[in-house]
Amino acid sequence: MEKRKLDKSKEYLKRARRLIPACSQTLSKSPSQFVQGVSPVFIEKGNGSHVFDVDGNEYIDYAMALGPILLGYNYQATIKAIEKQLKDGITFTLPHPLELELAENLVEIIPCAEMVRFGKNGSDVTSAAVRLARAYTGREKIACCGYHGWQDWFIAVTDKNKGIPKFNKELNLKFEYNKIETLESIFKENKDEIACVIMEPISIIEPENNFLQKVKEITHRNGAVLIFDEIVTGFRISLGGAQEYYNITPDLACFGKGMANGMPLAALVGKKEIMKHLKDVFFSFTFGGETLSLVAALSTINEIKEKNVIQYLWEMGKKLRDGYNSLAKKHGIEKYTECIGLPPRTVIKFTNEDGKISYEMKSLFQQEAIKRNVLFTGANNICFSHSNEDILKTLNVYDECMKILKRGIENNKIEDMLEGPKVRPVFREI
Repeated sequence: MEKRKLDKSKEYLKRARRLIPACSQTLSKSPSQFVQGVSPVFIEKGNGSHVFDVDGNEYIDYAMALGPILLGYNYQATIKAIEKQLKDGITFTLPHPLELELAENLVEIIPCAEMVRFGKNGSDVTSAAVRLARAYTGREKIACCGYHGWQDWFIAVTDKNKGIPKFNKELNLKFEYNKIETLESIFKENKDEIACVIMEPISIIEPENNFLQKVKEITHRNGAVLIFDEIVTGFRISLGGAQEYYNITPDLACFGKGMANGMPLAALVGKKEIMKHLKDVFFSFTFGGETLSLVAALSTINEIKEKNVIQYLWEMGKKLRDGYNSLAKKHGIEKYTECIGLPPRTVIKFTNEDGKISYEMKSLFQQEAIKRNVLFTGANNICFSHSNEDILKTLNVYDECMKILKRGIENNKIEDMLEGPKVRPVFREI
């Protein structure tokens, strides 16, 4: 194991602390999510499934920029499409034909899509979907399940709710995944007041006992709109998203992250009967039709279709997930750690003797993986550039990390073995 230099990362961190709150534009990328002193803080470039920090250290990356990198960093088909369009312009005074071309593609591949509007971030389109549902139903309350972005209507129900008017929390009611009775209770206690149900069709745990079908039936029976937040699942589980994979068609759906292989683009799609009201419901901003992201999405969709990308993500993800769980059993620590989720996007969880999430164990494992040049965050977003060699090397690293983790568990010395502060959660516990 080579000793890595992190001098530039540390210097950049000092400068960032003076100028940038949280030192990052995204909380999940901030120093609080990594064991400082061991982890790099700033990434300079990427190629394929690998990234290089500002000190020149190379890592196999599995977070993939929190999910947007579906094909790989510096993926040439995407780069060439962007370079070609760049010569003709980025943003114009009138709509560009690429808006129509991509909309036609999305209507073809996404089951619920009859009309389309574009945004830049997931929060843009989830917020637009909720506003649209409120306008369509004439109701104000929301039932939600999952994470849906930084806007007031959702963040009010999290512990990051400083600065948000209290009425937002009164209008947003949370229900639990795979517990249909919690949604039934919301509708019963708020009769004719719920505008929509917005949910991630799957995060990590799969739906059980026809959960998604029951959600749709209850939502429609009560006159509400069903919205699937597919920002994470779209273009990764299936080309048409989780709705295609599970054969459940919502009224509206929100896509983002992997659809443009790293370029900032999101889409709100849905039934014409509801979407047509966006003529009057305000959803408008300068960069919605920015052409470089649109052409990147068209290129990404074409690559997915031509090269059977989705199947590859499933195959590589299964090797990583099953390999990890086999190693945990080999070391006798399967009680404490497990890789869970559908293969294209899995999460490695760590739990203590009481079955509670252990950030100490996660931090120790992350520390040792990063020291061995695997950029570990807990989430594995497989991309098309992850090679079999990457997976095998990663499993070898995880084998070594598990030996260390087991020693820490047996000696009750996990925290003593950390070389920096433990990582902290942002929203999702795992």
